Formats: sequence, structure tokens, C-alpha cells
Amino acid sequence: MGKGRMVSASAPPAPREVPSDEKWEENEGPPREAKWWYSTFHTVTAMVGAGVLSLPYAMAYLGWGPGTLVMVLSWCITLNTMWQMIQLHECVPGTRFDRYYHLGRHAFGPRLGPWIVLPQQLIVQIGCDIVYMVTGGKCLKKFMEIACMSCTRIKQSYWIIMFGGIHFFLSQLPNFNAVSAVSFAAAVMSLSYSTIAWVGSLGKGRAETVSYAYKMTNGPTDYMFRVFNALGQISFAYAGHAVVLEIQATIPSTPERPSKVPMWKGAVWAYFINAICYFPVALIGYWAFGQDVPDNVLVALERPAWLIAAANLMVVIHVIGSYQVYAMPVFDLLEKTMVKKMNFRNGFPLRLVVRSSYVAFTLFIGVTFPFFGDLLGFFGGFGFAPTSYFLPSIIWLRIMKPKKFSLNWFINWICIIVGVFIMVASTIGGLRNIVADSSTYQFYS
Repeated sequence: MGKGRMVSASAPPAPREVPSDEKWEENEGPPREAKWWYSTFHTVTAMVGAGVLSLPYAMAYLGWGPGTLVMVLSWCITLNTMWQMIQLHECVPGTRFDRYYHLGRHAFGPRLGPWIVLPQQLIVQIGCDIVYMVTGGKCLKKFMEIACMSCTRIKQSYWIIMFGGIHFFLSQLPNFNAVSAVSFAAAVMSLSYSTIAWVGSLGKGRAETVSYAYKMTNGPTDYMFRVFNALGQISFAYAGHAVVLEIQATIPSTPERPSKVPMWKGAVWAYFINAICYFPVALIGYWAFGQDVPDNVLVALERPAWLIAAANLMVVIHVIGSYQVYAMPVFDLLEKTMVKKMNFRNGFPLRLVVRSSYVAFTLFIGVTFPFFGDLLGFFGGFGFAPTSYFLPSIIWLRIMKPKKFSLNWFINWICIIVGVFIMVASTIGGLRNIVADSSTYQFYS
């Protein structure tokens, strides 16, 4: 990789002049006070989320060879595309693209750019928050059932509502820097519960009846859709790109030390932590339980009870932070739209109404469709594959214009082809599985 460089590119052409309406006004931007390690734990919080616990389940449909290959390929591709986005943050001298759609507007034009980038980014951010509502509620329920065996059992929907209630308060924090402590705690929790997941699986040992045959339970057609969904579950695990520019926007930048230097340092450490979380959980979890592993590997671990309870509580703490990391850019967009387009006055009343409404919306969807694995696959394909796998490569080709048939050009096209395939396949698989599972599900149970 070298010092902040993933793939060599030919010298880019002189950048075009950025129209005034495309520039991010400095006095409206986020506070630029963050250090390089802020980018590490914000990125870890954004990436190492609930999706890590479903990786053994994805392996059950893909098998040892294809599953490992997809994991390694996804790690390499998304590290490359994250490097590209970090480099593009200040690709025009004197201008910082602090939002994903700002970069898209520069690449595709002021009219087309937002329509290409913004919907995908919102799908990722809102989709993550919906999944984290479900995950937080389920893990809170599991924690209480283990910690208090004699307590009266209550509906899963109520646990999701209780988890959502926390965010009505946390959503009033003003910006990324204000949630730094929450994000740091979430990053520590993600590393902790991932370690518990794979150490617990290793300690439990391989089940006597373990089978590594492909998980084909309802015929080849159903299996094909489940494989597609598994690809989406893996792509869901690489979700940090949707907020990487917003994270980089909090880092100061000077001509002597541009923000891409500390941001890339933080991103490399984040990907290192990502690797030591993802690969042991996926491989050891699948080794221990085979095709019978559930869509949340913690559910399969029952002893020691106190450790499994602690792991579930760690997941709850982590997704509290992750929810806020993904929600902050949405809050920012909604509030600026209300102020600029509808002439609302900026302040606490607007923040209270807008952010509470958003939390209520994600809570309602999470309570209505609590299909953890299916949601991961659907959102992983529909939103995460574009923003993490191939959209950065398309933007890179348009802005940097590497020489045709060069190594850089080929790498970008490989990212695009792989990403488009994952997007199409996992979106179809996830949607089909949501429809199939909802047909037998008792809503609000």
C-alpha cells in the first residue's frame, strides 16, 4: 500500500473550476478539530456493526472456498475504494468535499450528481439505522432473558421500542464531535463482542453433528436466493464509505498536512481492527456450527451465561453509537433542507422535531420488519454495494481519468463489475427473502 497510496494513478488533468453553489461554505461546515484517531473509531463504529455476527451465517450458504474468497475480495476492494474517497476529498485545491453528494456533484454535474449519489447514501444510512433498531432490541431482549431468568417475558417489539427510546435523547447531540465519546465506546464494544463471539465459538468446539454441506433446505431455487442474500450480508459489513467524507470533514487540513494524511492513517487502523473482528468470527463461527449456525452467532452460544449476556449488552452499546454515526449526516441534510428550502428557523425546536421524527420512522420500520438476516442482505445489496464497492471507482475514473488499460484502470473496472453483480444479486435475494419470511411472520409479536 505504501504511504497513503493503494494504486498508482497517472497524473490527473487540471481540475475544473468548482461553481460557487457547489462549494461547501466554511462557516456552515462541521468543526474541524478531530485527530487521526477520531477517524479510526468513527470508521470502526460505522463498519464493525451488527453485520459481523451474521458472517458465519453467510458462510453457511457460500461454503469454505467461495465464502473466504468473497470475504477477502470485499476487504481488499473496499479498502481501495475508501483510499480513493479519502484522496478525492480535496482533489480540487482550496475546496473540501465534505459530503458524499458534494463529491458526486463535482463528478457528475450539479444536477445529475446528487440524484446518483444522494439516494444511495440515504439508503445506506437509513437502512443501517433500521437494522440497528432491530439488532439493539433483540440483543437487549437476549441480555435480560439471560440476566433475569425469572423475569416475565415480554414481546420483542417492546424491546425494540425501548431501545429506540434512547435515541430520542441522543439524537439531540449537535454533530459528529459531540458523539465522539459514544462512538469511541461503541468501537471498543464492537471489538469486545466480536472477540467473545469467536473465542466463545472456539471454546464451545465443533459440534458433533456439524456439517459443512451447503445449506440447501427448501430446494435449489430457495438456495440460490439465500446465496444472493449472503452476498448482501457480507457487503453490509463494509458500510463505512457512506460517512467517510463526513468523518474526514472534521479533520483540519493545511497545505503542509492535508486531511488525507491523518484520515488515511486512521482508516488503515480501522481496517486492521475490521480484519481482526470479521475473519475470526466468520471462519471460527462457521467451523464450530457449520450449516446450523443462526443468523446471529451469539444466539448459538449459551455458556458461560454471564459472558454471553455481557456480549449482548456490548452489542446494544455498540449499535447505540453506530445509529448516531449514520444518523448525523441525515439530520444535517434534513435540517439544512428545512432551513434553506422551506425557510424554517434553525435552532433547538427544529432539531427536536426533525430528529425525533426520523427516530420514530426508523423505529416503526424496525418494529414492523424485524428480519435481521434478510434486512442485512437487502440493504447490503441495494445501498452498500454501490457506495462501498463501485461508486467511488466510477467517480475516480471520471475525475482522475487514469490511462485506459493501465493497472489503475483495470482495478477500478474490476471493482465496478464485482460491485454491480453483488448489488443486483443481493437486492433480489434479500427482497425475495423478506417477502417469503413475512408471509409466515406474526407482525408486532
